[in-house]
Parts: sequence; C-alpha cells; structure tokens
Amino acid sequence: MNILIIGGTRFLGRHLVNSAIARSHIVTLFNRGKSDPNLFPHVETILGDREHDLERLIDRKWDAVIDTCGYVPRIVSKSGVGLKSSVGQYVFISSISAYDDSIFKKIGIDESDPVGRLEDETVEEITGGTYGPLKGLCEKIILDLYGDHGLVVRPGLIVGPNDPTDRFTYWPVRFAKGGNVLAPEKPEVPVQIIDVRDLSDFIIKLIEDESSGIYNATGPGHELTLGAMLDACNQVGESDANIQWASVEFLKENNVQEWSDMPVWVPDNEENQGFSRVDISKGIKAGMKFRPLEETVRDTLAWAITRPADHEWRAGLRSEREQELLRLLHQ
Repeated sequence: MNILIIGGTRFLGRHLVNSAIARSHIVTLFNRGKSDPNLFPHVETILGDREHDLERLIDRKWDAVIDTCGYVPRIVSKSGVGLKSSVGQYVFISSISAYDDSIFKKIGIDESDPVGRLEDETVEEITGGTYGPLKGLCEKIILDLYGDHGLVVRPGLIVGPNDPTDRFTYWPVRFAKGGNVLAPEKPEVPVQIIDVRDLSDFIIKLIEDESSGIYNATGPGHELTLGAMLDACNQVGESDANIQWASVEFLKENNVQEWSDMPVWVPDNEENQGFSRVDISKGIKAGMKFRPLEETVRDTLAWAITRPADHEWRAGLRSEREQELLRLLHQ
C-alpha cells in the first residue's frame, strides 16, 4: 500500500514509518523538515506546512493518510477536504482525552461514550481543558467527511523509545539509579499504557484491513497495576531501589502533581476510576497486540541513556526535590 504520513519523524510518526516499511508498504512523509529531517533518507519527503501547502499533494494518490499531529479543527478540516481526492482512507490519531471529563467516573469507557464539548468551538488555544474537546471536534470532521473511509484511533499513554514527554521514561531511569524511590498512593492503583511500536503495528493493521470508525488503543490486555509496572522497572534496571509509597494526602500537601511530577499516575478515586480502566476489547478483537512490559522498559532505558547528560526532563521529580519529599515522608 502507499501510505502518506503527516509528520513522521518524532515519536509515533517515526515508529509508524518503521512499522509500515517492515510490512512492505511504501511511505511518503509530509512535514516541515524541522524535526530530525535526515531520519529516513530513503523515504520520500514532501516539505510543507499542512495549513498552507496542501497543494503540493493534490496531484498524488495514496491508499491512506495518517494524521499524527492534528489538534485544531480548522486545520484538520483543511487537510481532510484538501486530501479528499488524493487518499482512499483518512486515519486520524486522537486521544483517550477526547472523552468528556464526566465519563472518567465510568469503569469500562468504550468507543460509544460521548466526547467533551466546548462552549466556543472556534477556540484554537490548546490547554489542558481544550485539548480533549478539540480532538473530539477533529474526529467528527474526519468521520463526517470520509464516512466508511474514516478511521479514528484514541490512544492512551504512549510509551517507549524516543518519547519526548518523559511521562514513562522517568520511571525506568529513576529505578536504574537505585536508592529510595518516591511512588504515589499504593501499588494496587491500575495503570494503562501502550508501547509506541505496538500502537504503530496496530494502526498499520487497521489500514490493511480497511477498518473504519473509532478504536480505543491502550493496554495491556490484562489489568496492570502501578506496583507491577514499577517492579518491572526495578528488575530490568537491576537496581537496589526501594519503593517508598506516599499517600494522596501527603502528595497534595506537598504540591506534588499527578501525571507530571508523578508520571503515569492519577489518583484512583471515584472521579477518575475509569481513567485507567478503559475498554479496549474492540481493539483486541481487531488484532491489537502487546509486547512484554519488560521489553518496553528495557528498550526505553537503553534509548534514554543515549541522550545528553544535561537533558532537561519534562516529567518526574528532580533528584533534590525527591530527596526533600522522602525526608518529609520519613518524618
């Protein structure tokens, strides 16, 4: 198949390229050439900005386009309309965050549950409050335009090598250092993550199968707890780390933020009990598979240690801050 990828050189995009090529598909990239432009020297790249340069694509034909970086409905609409005669299938990468905030009280959120809404649908500023609803609006545009040739994938937390967010990478690296490690709430808290390579393989398979509609895409195929995830980090890192569990109350009192300071974690309370218990049965039935967690941890750690020593972390606690919190916890 001939597949066009909007983006293709950062995180999910680069692994989509690898997955597609591994399955003998032909890939074309359309991007601005700003992020790692020499990553795929043997893959055709058409340089351009998706908002202004779609005319560079109109005389070409692809079986499918994968939109990895659509956030603003106005711009996604331009892409959807502009590519209508050039692509057979439009694949839009959305997010679990598209669901309405009230739905996260529900255990087993599925693809039929409502997405978030905005009072002003012309808003284009992307914030914590607008990101999900904007994704929902983008989804609707593509599904309305493409019908049975429209595909929406809603990933949860994507993890693995080349992740620029550090939201999972923090844990393998931290455990590899050893010592006392501050961890949130309790080991029984559920978490859901998906290795970027498993997600990429799944998306390419959906294209091959000419799938349409909406698919939740997170994992694994069994309930994973925070304790089991951190134990895997400890074992793979072959460290002497000791987990120090801190209560939700302690973390709140000391202004430790969920998801950012303590990556992967959100409090397991009534308001958020569905956040890490999303129903992925539709995706599994369609062929979504998951590699062992230990493999994800090992490969993430191997990649992370190749980064510069002065890498500025985007998630997790700085060492000094963690030590301060551990002293307070022991008191």
